[in-house]
Amino acid sequence: MSRFTLATILFGSLTIAAHAQTASTPSQGIVVSNPWARPSVGTAAPSAAYFVITDHGAADRLVSLSTPVAGRTELHESLHENGIMKMRAVPGLALEPGKPVTLAPGGYHVMLMELKQPLKAGDSFPLTLTFEKAPPQTVDVKVGTMGGAMPMHGGHMQGGQMR
Repeated sequence: MSRFTLATILFGSLTIAAHAQTASTPSQGIVVSNPWARPSVGTAAPSAAYFVITDHGAADRLVSLSTPVAGRTELHESLHENGIMKMRAVPGLALEPGKPVTLAPGGYHVMLMELKQPLKAGDSFPLTLTFEKAPPQTVDVKVGTMGGAMPMHGGHMQGGQMR
């Protein structure tokens, strides 16, 4: 057998094995991808975290989030109401099998409030997602650069403090 034939067979086997591993991973439940957060302005102002979540199992629901870098985490939704951008806390997020849900600026996002340390570009921190049915999942969130406008948080400031 020539070296070329042997190399071709070996490469083909590795490609099939890699594809099989990749294809089997999503079938094991909930996959969280691309977790990132905005840097904070010290600890006085909140930050936000974003990611894409895909449920590859039975229907489920994201019910809470937690991280050691924040005293409070809340799932929020940004929406336009009468021409005004508003934000409100939501009690959970339904996950339908095979349908990715994107948490991004201007839509669903995780508010990180009562920060215990500033979030600086390049840093990372753990974020634990708790589901109604699936076991909790902890992801490593990378702090990016400001790069764009933060989602508007109208109605959350009262007396100079976040509510």
